[in-house]
Amino acid sequence: MNRIFVQPERRKGFRGALALGLSALLIAAGLGGATAAAADYSQSAASLNATQAQFSFTPASPARYVDIHYTGVPGVGQQNVRMTDNGGTWRHTVGSLSVGTVLDYWFTYEKNGPQYDTPHFTYTHGGSGTTVASPTFDPPGGSYPSARSVTLSSATSGATIRYTVDGSTPTTSSTLYTGPITVSASSTISAIALKSGSANSPVASASYTIGSTQATCPAQAEVPDFGPNVRIFDPGMSAASIQSRLDADFNAQKDTLTAQFTERRYAHLFKPGVYNGIHDNVGYYTSVAGLGQNPGDVVINGDVTVDAFNESDKGVALQNFWRSAENLAVVPSGGSTRWAVAQAAPFRRMDIRGGLQLYPASYGFASGGYTADTKVSGQAASISQQQWYTRDSSYGSWDGGVWNMVFSGTSGAPANTFPNPPETTLGTTPVSRDVPYLYLDGSGKYRVFLPSLRTNASGPSWANGGTQGSSLPMSQFYVVKAGDTASSINTALSQGCNLFFTPGVYHLNQTLNVTKANTVVLGVGYPTLVPDNGVDAMKVADVDGVRLKGLLFDAGTTNSQSLLTVGQAGSTTNHAANPTTLQDVFFRIGGQIAGKATNSLIVNSRDTVIDHIWAWRADHGNAGTYGWTINTGDTGVVVNGDNVLATGLFVEHYQKYQVIWNGQNGRTIFFQNEIPYDVPDQAGWKSPNGLNGYAAYKVGDNVTTHEAWGLGSYCFFNDNPSVNLYHAFEVPNRSGVRFHNLVTVSLNYKGTITHVINDAGAVTPPDTRPSNLVSYP
Repeated sequence: MNRIFVQPERRKGFRGALALGLSALLIAAGLGGATAAAADYSQSAASLNATQAQFSFTPASPARYVDIHYTGVPGVGQQNVRMTDNGGTWRHTVGSLSVGTVLDYWFTYEKNGPQYDTPHFTYTHGGSGTTVASPTFDPPGGSYPSARSVTLSSATSGATIRYTVDGSTPTTSSTLYTGPITVSASSTISAIALKSGSANSPVASASYTIGSTQATCPAQAEVPDFGPNVRIFDPGMSAASIQSRLDADFNAQKDTLTAQFTERRYAHLFKPGVYNGIHDNVGYYTSVAGLGQNPGDVVINGDVTVDAFNESDKGVALQNFWRSAENLAVVPSGGSTRWAVAQAAPFRRMDIRGGLQLYPASYGFASGGYTADTKVSGQAASISQQQWYTRDSSYGSWDGGVWNMVFSGTSGAPANTFPNPPETTLGTTPVSRDVPYLYLDGSGKYRVFLPSLRTNASGPSWANGGTQGSSLPMSQFYVVKAGDTASSINTALSQGCNLFFTPGVYHLNQTLNVTKANTVVLGVGYPTLVPDNGVDAMKVADVDGVRLKGLLFDAGTTNSQSLLTVGQAGSTTNHAANPTTLQDVFFRIGGQIAGKATNSLIVNSRDTVIDHIWAWRADHGNAGTYGWTINTGDTGVVVNGDNVLATGLFVEHYQKYQVIWNGQNGRTIFFQNEIPYDVPDQAGWKSPNGLNGYAAYKVGDNVTTHEAWGLGSYCFFNDNPSVNLYHAFEVPNRSGVRFHNLVTVSLNYKGTITHVINDAGAVTPPDTRPSNLVSYP
């Protein structure tokens, strides 16, 4: 077979408003609501650190919204912000403060319909008499089918917490909080935070209903309005009219320089039938999918193509991100389908009746990629792809191998020959469950199919007569469209609805809380969730069977602690029979906006399956959105739960450890990583153990069992080529911690990696050649 080794060129960086409520507008015009009564609420302001303060407002009765208005931040005019609800206490953090900054602030809140304005208050940053920030609850109050472990915390460093569990008002002599509280029966936790020299926090409370019947989603439309960005094609439409629409979308989404960070998003959905002469060139933020129950229900005699489309691409596909193809049969017009992509571009449930070319027509560089649940009758060829992962598929044959080609449960895959050629092949995938997907039933109504869990799987789930599983009617899905807010989405979740996100960008001023077991959150057309004001974008409770698919989390300009958290800290419930699955879930810090997030993904729940994610701290993008002190992010993925499996883990450019794995019995099949390009100097980039840099993949010191196959980490210290990373993989030296088929590369020899894993493996050689290690220990 023809196997070529290529040297990648530098990408661009190698890869080359607050929402205002009506009340805020009225305040700005001097037309606020009625004057509030002091007994209606409590409020506080507390210093968090040298530059930030947290403002809290607790209404005596539930409010649908609370807005804070404030002036006094240097260089900024009056701000009007919708606060974030956390267990009945509304909070907002104000930054850019210094000692002595004086803020004038007041609130507008809703009470039983009318809205009310409070008097003005004054806060002096760094002055005496600050108030401790109220405790928060994780998970938040709500209805849960079984006992919960509730964690309390305060944003004020060094604060202690006192609490009650009978709903009574806590005092300084109430029970001292020392660790998670087990709530096994319906109850209310009330808590205050205290710190010497500061005023006690306002009381915060959260009520938990345990063992309750879950809410039932109010009936939604079975043939819903998916909004203007979802194109639905019917075989009765003329080929010319279909092609015209496809071409218009492609021209809007094609250009790497102008469309890579656009807010436009589209989905192309094809109803069951045969389409002749159709050529769908797939641009940025575009999903192409069939609406049949199985791939062969929609047949395109033509092409679904990604290539190095633009003159500015110079024949390479290193930035062909954020696009997808799913659930179609394609009879390629030229004998082969071309899918020359980089990260976040899944190719799922595809029936290719011919060959599959994963490289540009120019044979230029490419940096993908991921295939799952797919059949290719001819040859699949990677050629100039640096790395690729294929799961539960069938190939007529395979050709290609640059650095790291990985296969699990795939017939027609090459033999396990790493490193020469660099193929890693596992006969089966230990645990897999294919993605939920939209389809049309025989009566013309939309449903979402939920594939069954498979263990030791091999081959496409639909290969022997159709995918096994169940389905849900769209009447149980809330369709999220333009105009929806975090509040409307959370209301739908609290009512027991699943979510279907249509293409768009959704700003969130509060965390989306997924608390019901077996909730499905399904997106098409790369719906993008942007947390505002430092909130975490989404939290998933430690429950069975949640499925997240097809979402892009894009960090907001105020730092979030985590973009997505699955399960609360300390979760121990066994979910092996019905795990939570994260599939085609992507994270971005910077590029579009100057985003900030300490962590992108935290997984606390046991048995979670992470099936194809890309967590990316941007190395390029819109001006002013990237740089060492601009788009800050410590870690891409933190795994604390036991028995977690990752199949297709792409994590790049974070400023500390890229992945931290603390859970026992973890497994990873395929890992692709690039160390941050923009490390300014060695002295400021050393890990806690004093070694140069932070490993790409760190297994916690207390872990006794962990195993991984097919892992690659690349460095490109473009800002300072003298920077060195001591090792790419850092693990405990225990017999139960085993790694197979690892590779490190210095791209264009910009900096070095001294060892592959711990003290094993050779330094990265010059000329963009790999340093390989077959096994450790």
